[in-house]
Amino acid sequence: MEIQANGIGLRLKQERLRLGLSQRAFGEVGGVEVNSQGKYESGKRLPKSDYLAAVAVLGVDLLYVLTGQSASVITALSNCESVVLGNYRALPKEDQATISRVILTISGLLIGPMPGSDKVGRSSGVEDESVALMGVMRQ
Repeated sequence: MEIQANGIGLRLKQERLRLGLSQRAFGEVGGVEVNSQGKYESGKRLPKSDYLAAVAVLGVDLLYVLTGQSASVITALSNCESVVLGNYRALPKEDQATISRVILTISGLLIGPMPGSDKVGRSSGVEDESVALMGVMRQ
C-alpha cells in the first residue's frame, strides 16, 4: 500500500540528496533503520514527528518536505527589511518594546492601554517583546 501524501517521500529524498547523505546516515540521524528510510522515501510510510524533528537538525527544510513550498521563500527578507530588522535587533530591549507598541498602534492592533499603563502606548515599566504584544491584540 503506497501512501504518497502529496510527494512527502520524494521531497524527503531530495533533501537527503541535497545534504549529500546516504539513506543509512540520514536514517540514523532520524533514529530509524535504512529500510524505514527507504519506505519514507518511496511513500510506503509517512515519517513521524520525532523523526522529522531529528532530521531538521541536519538542515532539512521541513516546510518543503511537508508542503512543497520552501521555507526560504517565506522567510526571505528584502534588503530594506533586513536593514530594519538588523537595526531593531541592535536596540536595547526597552527601545524594542517601544517600537513594538508603535507598530501595533499604526497597524490598528493596539486596543486600549498597554499592560501596566494608564495610557495607550505609555508603559510604567519595560516589557520584553512577548509581554509587549500579550493582551493588546484583538482578532
